[in-house]
Amino acid sequence: MRRHAGGVSLAIAAPCDQLFLATEVNEWAACPELAPAIEESAAFERFTDLQSREARPDMKALIEVAESRKLPHVLDESALTLGSGTGCRSFGLDALPTVSDVPWNQLHTIPTALVTGSNGKTTTVRLLAACATANEWRVGYNCTDGVFVDGEQLASGDYSGPDGARTVLRDRRTQAAVIETARGGILRRGIAVSQADTAVVTNVSSDHFGEYGIDDLNGLAEVKLTVAAVVSRSGLLVLNADDALLRAKAGEIERRFGRCPPLGWFALDAEQALLREHRCTDGSTCGVRGGHLMLTHGGIEHDLGLVSAMPLSIDGIATYNVANLAGAALAAIALGIPAATVRRVFAEFGGSLNDNPGRMMRFDFHGARVLVDYAHNPDGLRGLLAVARRLCGGTGRLGLLLGHAGNRKNADIEELARVAAAFRPDFVVVKEDEAYLRGRPRGEIPRLLHDELRRCGLPESSIVIRDSELEAVRCALDWARPGDVLALTVHSAATRAAVMEMMGNQSVNHLPALPPNEG
Repeated sequence: MRRHAGGVSLAIAAPCDQLFLATEVNEWAACPELAPAIEESAAFERFTDLQSREARPDMKALIEVAESRKLPHVLDESALTLGSGTGCRSFGLDALPTVSDVPWNQLHTIPTALVTGSNGKTTTVRLLAACATANEWRVGYNCTDGVFVDGEQLASGDYSGPDGARTVLRDRRTQAAVIETARGGILRRGIAVSQADTAVVTNVSSDHFGEYGIDDLNGLAEVKLTVAAVVSRSGLLVLNADDALLRAKAGEIERRFGRCPPLGWFALDAEQALLREHRCTDGSTCGVRGGHLMLTHGGIEHDLGLVSAMPLSIDGIATYNVANLAGAALAAIALGIPAATVRRVFAEFGGSLNDNPGRMMRFDFHGARVLVDYAHNPDGLRGLLAVARRLCGGTGRLGLLLGHAGNRKNADIEELARVAAAFRPDFVVVKEDEAYLRGRPRGEIPRLLHDELRRCGLPESSIVIRDSELEAVRCALDWARPGDVLALTVHSAATRAAVMEMMGNQSVNHLPALPPNEG
């Protein structure tokens, strides 16, 4: 039983062929008012009948043999897959083979990484996929932009849940898998992957509170750390040492799951106390020392290069991307990718618009610097605006596109506005995120954002509201003049494509030299 703001969540464990029965038992136990209608003996008789009807001893036997051979499996309502990627076979649940009919010697696992966290998931997934591709593997990955295998996009949209993971792992072209594992998918359907070589938890910050019984950071951290359960004993669980909650929660992993995989810690500072202590016990770490990204694994230290020369870091000022680089480096080395390959990828990744679409895309638009990013929560927006304000120097004006999805509490929406106001933007276009209303009436979220911006002291003359994301982008571009910086938080793939078309021949993925740091 787990208490939360709306009541309690009651959960029980069950075999994979008794999940519907478990749901019935759970609902009966949680609803005492049903007792007069379904008294105990009648309920137990019904449960026994359901158990016999749902039982699949043939399926359980296949999974047990796979586990004894240390093979992963993927299961959903229609199919069972044994092995993964190039080493998998899939069977319909209505036509399962016998144990002796499975070509066990042809089945195997593939290098597999999971990525979760509040911010930086998709960037980390793409970094890992780029490293795996450079290692001459055919890579499959899923993220908030879709499902991709060997450079082919199989699906578009948000596939950061179990469906995307299953698609990647069942594709027999896949030689290495990188799986984005978002909070929502874990809470709704669990983790589709039964085993992985490594998992990254990028960070934990306020987002999506009030859904599925998660009302605070403590609960959210527990959800993210569920990935620890599938990391192999010889694998690596990669955690952000700059996140105080992850540092505290790491000590609870063994109690939760009965074991704790080896840990790899990353931080902006390679000499952070936890990283130093971890290296003393031959632990894996990654962080910045002397301007270089330094990776230690297996007692060997690797220099991955000058951080400011890595395009993703934007001359080193995009510190959240420096953290993403450090986390991805540890996961890549855990997959068996050589440090030299990681170094080569990091020296190039982010230099092309196609490397990380929708995340920190940079343009020079008629003399104005334009940043297009997915920033969708307070920490993400804070990171984007820190870069944007730095790029303004002492003369440029700062313009901002601001919106939010409807499935957030009013307090969360207002907090986003407070983060924006703290950077004192000269112009804010509040947008209606029409693709993400999620039950809210049109106009409600823009009103909440507008009112909070005003309460924070922004003048009415600096705030405008537009009824669609694309209209808001056009308004911001019309306002900008040479030397200004626009931070465009774009959440729709269609709007992003339209923005890139607007940029036309002005599109580049680098910016002019940064102004001097004025403190």
